[in-house]
Amino acid sequence: MGAVNAPPAPSLPESLEGLAIHLVGAKGTGMAALAEILSDRGARLSGSDVADVFYTDAILEALGVEMSVGFDSSRLGDGTRLVIHSAAYDRESNPQLLEAARRGLPVMNYPEALGALSLRSDSSGIAGVHGKTTTTALAGSVIAALGLPATVLAGSSVSSFGNRSTLIRGDRYFVAETCEYRRHFLSFRPSRIVLTSIESDHQDFFPAYADIYSAFLDYIRLLPKGGELIFCADDRGASSAARDIAVERPDIALTPYGESAGGRYRLVDYRAGDGEARFRLASLDSEFSLRVPGRHIALDACAALALSFSILEKERGATGPAPALPGATELEAARAALARFSGSKRRSEILGEAGGVLFMDDYGHHPTAIRDTIRGIKEFWPGRRLVVDFMSHTYSRTKALFGEFAASLDEADAIVMHGIYASAREAPDPSVSGRSLFDAARVRKPSRPSHFYEGVLEGQGDLATRLKSGDLFLTMGAGDNWKLGEALLALFASGGTGR
Repeated sequence: MGAVNAPPAPSLPESLEGLAIHLVGAKGTGMAALAEILSDRGARLSGSDVADVFYTDAILEALGVEMSVGFDSSRLGDGTRLVIHSAAYDRESNPQLLEAARRGLPVMNYPEALGALSLRSDSSGIAGVHGKTTTTALAGSVIAALGLPATVLAGSSVSSFGNRSTLIRGDRYFVAETCEYRRHFLSFRPSRIVLTSIESDHQDFFPAYADIYSAFLDYIRLLPKGGELIFCADDRGASSAARDIAVERPDIALTPYGESAGGRYRLVDYRAGDGEARFRLASLDSEFSLRVPGRHIALDACAALALSFSILEKERGATGPAPALPGATELEAARAALARFSGSKRRSEILGEAGGVLFMDDYGHHPTAIRDTIRGIKEFWPGRRLVVDFMSHTYSRTKALFGEFAASLDEADAIVMHGIYASAREAPDPSVSGRSLFDAARVRKPSRPSHFYEGVLEGQGDLATRLKSGDLFLTMGAGDNWKLGEALLALFASGGTGR
């Protein structure tokens, strides 16, 4: 068995009732979701962050978190007993984290806190280069419909979670999105893992595919005897990991899903059009429907069903390798949950329609996610001209996957591109640029309408005259080009332009 380079699992006090916890970087999506869980379990929370306003400000205010702007050490309360910080902040430079160390206070980063929570429940981690947020959101929707006593934490706000990132229905089970970057997911202690995909990504930390692949294998190795790996049989990396772990850990149950899967979670009869997708599972005499576009979303739904039904069987106390399928009432509840699901923030999110133009936004920032999302949207709305506005994120990713990025936009009817959205974690690389990526995409389809604007809002006026009724304008990427979609929607809604 390969060695697992996992950090020691930190722990939380047995009771959080009345415990004063300070959150550094509290406005981050994951941190605000963590605040909801800690508050629900009785902790008294304070927090600090930048002055910028995010959607999480309202969540923190509703929870009664006493927030301060900036990270002055004097704002770390005298009664604080534990400090949790976003992984974006460094213990060697952040004033409040330095003050916590001076006082001898216990300090955890977000992944460590997530791991500490996982020790207190029957926990399931959802992982993969693509699809983990949507899979977590779908799983939470089904779990809630089944009435399971679980807490679910996703990496984005989810409409069926009340537009929050956390669903709290009890603490017997814990389902969380877990991230591979910097091997953060090795702090988590899962009984089950959902593995959606493994591909080369985060090249600043995983320069070669072997590096990121080994991280995922180490994560799977954390499963206990009798644990379960639910993996996408259609993904080459996930399937390879399942094969490798089967040799090394025959004590782990392997549950495949997807069109290539054997067993109960084989996806069959997928079809899409007119704003709806339908599919079936080979083992169930029931059809499922989704209002979120893309075959890849149907795969995420299969994973969510596999995980939810596994937890359901555990809740029933069932044993054995092939527990009974869900009953008719439970199956109908799961079907209804999927049919109601309308996505999560920045995941094929419909912003609105104005002037006959449908505006959408998606976080897809890897070539595979871009290609699959574009293909799914065109299947959903075949009559619309698809205008894709893409902004690449990080120099290292753009350079490593340059050709794949250019090809991923092939099925768009028109493209708009911008300069690379740089990351604070890397230095600019003059050998690659948003313009060079645009030129590579344009040369693949020279007759296609293609436009480049270095700044996100530079093209607002020009695009306002080019977009026409019947178009679908999609902003994609992990940058801030979503601002352009929102600005154009507001402009069209005011009647200022459009044709």
